[in-house]
Amino acid sequence: MIRSHVLICGGTGCTSSGSVTLQQLFAENIEKHGLSEEIKIVQTGCFGLCAMGPVVIVHPDGTFYSRVQAEDVAEIVEEHLLKGRVVERLEYRDEQTADVKGNVSLSDTAFYKSQTRVALRNCGVINPEEIDEYIAMDGYAALGKVLTEMTPEDVIKCVTDSGLRGRGGGGFPTGRKWSLTAMNQAPQKYVVCNADEGDPGAFMDRSVLEGDPHALIEAMAIAGYAIGATQGYVYVRAEYPIAVSRLQIAINQAREYGLLGKNIFGSGFDFNLDIRLGAGAFVCGEETALMTSIEGNRGEPRPRPPYPAVKGLFGAPTVENNVETFANIPQIILRGADWFASMGTERSKGTKIFALGGNINNTGLVEIPMGTTLRHIIEDIGGGIPNGKKFKAAQTGGPSGGCIPASLIDTEVDYDNLTAIGCMMGSGGLIVMDEDTCMVDMAKFFLEFTVDESCGKCTPCRVGTRRLLEMLDKITKGQGTLEDIDKLEELCNYIKANSLCGLGQTAPNPVLATLKFFREEYVAHVVDKKCPAGVCKDLLSFSIDKDKCIGCGMCARNCPADAITKTDYVAPGHKLPSYTIDTEKCVKCGACIGNCKFKAISKQ
Repeated sequence: MIRSHVLICGGTGCTSSGSVTLQQLFAENIEKHGLSEEIKIVQTGCFGLCAMGPVVIVHPDGTFYSRVQAEDVAEIVEEHLLKGRVVERLEYRDEQTADVKGNVSLSDTAFYKSQTRVALRNCGVINPEEIDEYIAMDGYAALGKVLTEMTPEDVIKCVTDSGLRGRGGGGFPTGRKWSLTAMNQAPQKYVVCNADEGDPGAFMDRSVLEGDPHALIEAMAIAGYAIGATQGYVYVRAEYPIAVSRLQIAINQAREYGLLGKNIFGSGFDFNLDIRLGAGAFVCGEETALMTSIEGNRGEPRPRPPYPAVKGLFGAPTVENNVETFANIPQIILRGADWFASMGTERSKGTKIFALGGNINNTGLVEIPMGTTLRHIIEDIGGGIPNGKKFKAAQTGGPSGGCIPASLIDTEVDYDNLTAIGCMMGSGGLIVMDEDTCMVDMAKFFLEFTVDESCGKCTPCRVGTRRLLEMLDKITKGQGTLEDIDKLEELCNYIKANSLCGLGQTAPNPVLATLKFFREEYVAHVVDKKCPAGVCKDLLSFSIDKDKCIGCGMCARNCPADAITKTDYVAPGHKLPSYTIDTEKCVKCGACIGNCKFKAISKQ
C-alpha cells in the first residue's frame, strides 16, 4: 500500500538542474531500504517557484524541499521516508515570513497564496505522462459534457459569456473568434494551437505542455466540436524537447483511450490532432506566418483580411489560439462561464500566467487574477528586488511590449490598463529591472532581437528596425544628437503604422515606452555623454583611488587586458604602491571592481 508520494519537478528548469538524476537516486535509495511498495515517485510538471529548483515535495504531509542536490537524496530517504523525520535544512524557507519555520503548506507561502491556478491547476500536481492521473482530476469530463449535453452553439456561448480573451498577446475575445469560424459553412476547418512562444524570458506555454498536456488536447477537441473542425495542429518550437515528447505521449494515450479519432464518446464527432515543429522563428508566433509554416512554406505573414476565420490553414477557415487560452477551456465548460467571469476585471476576465524573471528574488511562473497590481506581483509574490536595490521598471510583452516605470507600480495589470500607458500584456513575460538597468541599452537589446527575427517580407520592418537599431547604437556610444532622438521617435511611429504584421507593428514599442518614461536617460547619453546606470561601455571610465588602494594587486592579476599597472605612490598608512588603470587599454569589463574588496575602484 502506498503511504507517501515523492513529487519531483520534471519541468525544463529543474531538469536542467539535475532533477532526472534525483529521480534515479530516489528510486535506488527507496529500493535499498525496502520501501518500493510504500513510496511512489511521481515526475510532475513545473511547480512554479523556479528559483528554488530542483524542487521535491513529499506527500501526504506536503513537505517542500528546495534546491535538492544528488548528495541530499540518501538523507531524505533515510530520515524522512524511513524514520519520519523531516530534513529541516532542506525545507523551503519563505523569506517573506522568515519567522515561520517548519512544515509550511506550499499554498500558504507568499509566492503561492495570492495565486489562482486555472490554466496551471494540474502543473506540479500530476504526472503529465499518465492519462489516468489527468482523468482523476476531472480530465476529459468537459469534452464528455460538450459531446453529450451541449450543442456547438452552447459551447461558443459559454466561452463568449466567460469573457475569455486570447492569452497570446492580442487579447481578442475567444468566443467571438470561434463564432466567426463556426459561421463559415466550408466543408473543412481546422483548429491550430500556437505553442511557438518566442518572447525572451517567456515560458508559460512550455510549462503547461510539460505539466498538463491533456488539458490542451481536450480543449482543442472542444474547439473542433464548436466550430465544426475534425483536424487540429499544435505548432510547437523544436527547442522544447520535453514539451514535444510529453505532448506526443499524451496524444498517443488519448487515441488509445478513444478520446481522439473517430466517434469520440459515441457522439459521431471525429477529431484528430498532430504536432508540427517550428524552427524557432519569432515571426511564426504571428498566426498567418505560423499557418504558412505548417503548410510547409517559409514562415512569412500574409496580408489581412482575409482573416483566418475565413481563409486560414490550407485556405480553410481556422481557429488559432495559444496554449494558455486553450488550457482555460475545460474548466470554463465544467465550472461555468459565470465562475470564470467572476475573476478579473470588467473587460479582462479570469487569470493570467506571468513568467517572472530579471532582477527579482522569486523567479518562476505565477497565475493571478487579472487586475492584480504590479506592486503586489513584484513585492509580495516575487519577493522584491535582490540585494536591496530599487525597482526601476518592468518590461511586459517582451520585444513587442513596453515598460512600466516605478512611478506606475500600482497599475492594475489587465489588457486595457497596460494599453492605456503605452504597454501591452503580450503572452506573459514579465522582466523586472532594478536601478542598475540602462533603459536605452534595454531598448537596444530588444531591437537587436527583432532585427534578427524579422522575416524581411515588408520594407518598414526589414529596413526600419535596422535603422532604429543603428540610431540606438549611435546613442549608446555617445555619438548621438538631440535630433537623433526626434528622428528615432518619428521612425518608430512610421514602422508601427506601415508594417505588415504584428512583429513589425510592435517592434518599436520598447523604444517608444522608454522614450516616454525615461527620456532623460536618452538626453544624458546624448548631451552629457554619460550612461546614468553605468552600463553602456563606450561611455564608461574606470579609475582607482590611489589613497584607498592598498596595493594588493588583485585587480591587476584579474585584468584580461593587462590595463592595470603599479605606480610609485604609496598612500599614507599603506605599505605597498597603489595601482592605476590605462584607459586606452581598458576594455571596461568591470573585473577590477569585482575583485577589489576595498572599494578603491569606481566607474563613471
